[in-house]
This record gives sequence, C-alpha cells and structure tokens, in this order.
Amino acid sequence: RDLSPGEGMIPVLCYEANRSCFRTLHPVGIQVAIYVACALGMLLTVLGNLLVVIVVSHFKALHTPTNFLLLSLALADLLLGLVVMPFSTIRSVESCWYFGDGFCKLHTFLDTVFCLTSIFHLCFISIDRHYAICDPLLYPTKFTVRVACIYIGVGWAVPVVYTSVFLYVKEITEGLGHSLQDMPCVGSCQLLFNKLWGWLNFPVFFFPCLIMIVLYIKIFTVANKQARLINNMNKSVGSQLHVGASKSERKAAKTLGIAVGIYLLCWLPFTIDTMVDSLLDFLTPPVLFDILIWFAYFNSACNPLIYVFSYRWFRKAVRLVLTHGIFCSRTSTVDLYQ
Repeated sequence: RDLSPGEGMIPVLCYEANRSCFRTLHPVGIQVAIYVACALGMLLTVLGNLLVVIVVSHFKALHTPTNFLLLSLALADLLLGLVVMPFSTIRSVESCWYFGDGFCKLHTFLDTVFCLTSIFHLCFISIDRHYAICDPLLYPTKFTVRVACIYIGVGWAVPVVYTSVFLYVKEITEGLGHSLQDMPCVGSCQLLFNKLWGWLNFPVFFFPCLIMIVLYIKIFTVANKQARLINNMNKSVGSQLHVGASKSERKAAKTLGIAVGIYLLCWLPFTIDTMVDSLLDFLTPPVLFDILIWFAYFNSACNPLIYVFSYRWFRKAVRLVLTHGIFCSRTSTVDLYQ
C-alpha cells in the first residue's frame, strides 16, 4: 500500500530511520474533526454494549439462551471499542504507528478476533431466530442454554485459532512475508495486507453474511405465511387481529431489513476491497482504506441498537438500572416482560 506523500506535500517521516513511512499532514481543523468523530464512535460502541452487558447480566429474567448470545456479542463489541478503536484512531489520523511492532501484531490480532467474533455471533443469532419462528414447538428443546454456550464457544474459538495461525505460527508468517512484493515501511502496522490474506478473508466474512440473508428471507417468508393463515382463520372474529398481525409483519420486516442492510453496508465494502486490492497490487489510498475499516467498526456500534434497544424489556431494564443502580438486589428479579 502506497504511503508516500502526494504531489505538492512536504514529506514528513514517521520515524527518523531508513525506510520510514511518510506521515500525512492534515490541517488542524480536519485532524480535530476526525478525532471527535472517532471518539463519538468509540463512545457509542462502549456505552451501548456496556448497557447490554449490565442489563443481561443483572436481570435474572433475561438469562435465556438467546440473551446469552446477545451478551457475548455485546462483550466482543465492547472490547473492540475499549481495546482496539483508540489505537486505530491514532493510526488513522496520524497515518503512523507509534506503538512498536510487538503491539502492532497484538492490536491486529485483537482487531481481527473481535470483529470475526461479532460477525459469527450475528450469524448464530439468525440461526436462533430461524428456529424460533420456523419451528416454534421444538425451539425450546433445540436451542437450550447448553446449545447457546456451544455457539458462544465456537464463536470465540474459531476467530482466535484462525487469527493466531496467521499471526503467530512462524512458518505461516514467514511464508506470507515472502508473498509480499514490497516489505511494509517502518511505522505502517500493515502485517496482513497480502494476497493470501485478502482471499481468505472474503469467504470468512462473506459466508456468515450469506447465511444471515438466506435465513432471514426464510424467516420473513414463514412469518408472512403465518400472518396470512391467522388472518384467514379469524376473519369472522373482526379486524382487530388482522391489524395486529399486519403490524407485527411490518415490524419484523423492518427489523430484519435493517439488520441485514447495516451488516452489508458496514462489512461488504471492506471485504470486497481487501480481495480486489490484492489483485491490483494494493492501490487503495490509505485514507479510503481507513474509511472502510471504520465503516466495519460502525457495525459494532449499531448492534445494540438493532438487536436490543428496540425491545421494550430492554428500555424498562435501562430505566431500572439508571434509577435504582445495578447493586439493588430486588431489581434483579423484576419481570421485565410483564
């Protein structure tokens, strides 16, 4: 990836060393604006997912298999906002990595693990909802706490193993290093920008997306069919049930459409660019690449809004937490669904 200064720009090095990367000098106003935008994104990600972790952990009524998945998803997104985003912000604004090669590798590891874990959990949530709507009678026996824990374990273990192999297995890292035409300059923290990684990342990110789309289409089709059957069976009763079923159908379509749409908006541009860029010898400008990365990060900020904040029980739980605190034992047994 070309990190040299553009025409008419004064070359400023990240380090006083040979083969140092060039630093992109932004006007002070733009620099401050980027920092503020990134800080707001981090704040939204951290606060939203922290609320999910507190609420699901505190209230016993929410200790269900589905909510355990939401809790694990929120934890991955929370860690991304706390551990990864601050350093990514500095790298994006300064266009230099000031924290050393060792932490660069750790940062890349955590970044990839938390993002992959989040994506896998979104896929597992779609599987859970598929069972709940398409097979409601057998759902309680099919999706138990034990099954949810297995999904959570897989959702964390696979990203950890996958990323560890490419970052910490010596034979693999050396082989990937030989596939690079040019070694990255000092201060770039671009360990994984090579052709093999770009092509492997595409199916890893795209297949969960494909599963989500297929399952959500089936969910909407089944829900629509069920709504029509209920309306036909209850026409003699009156129009009240018909209106209620139509409302539920519209709400389900809106929620599922937002979930899939935001996921595609956030992740597909980055994933496609990573694959295509490897074919074009990494011609994507660093600024554009940073924008695509932050689009992917934005999905972690949206997850609480999509999957939890729309629920009435969550709004009720947040009010109880804010008014009574999380240390009030009597609030933990409140029936949030009543």
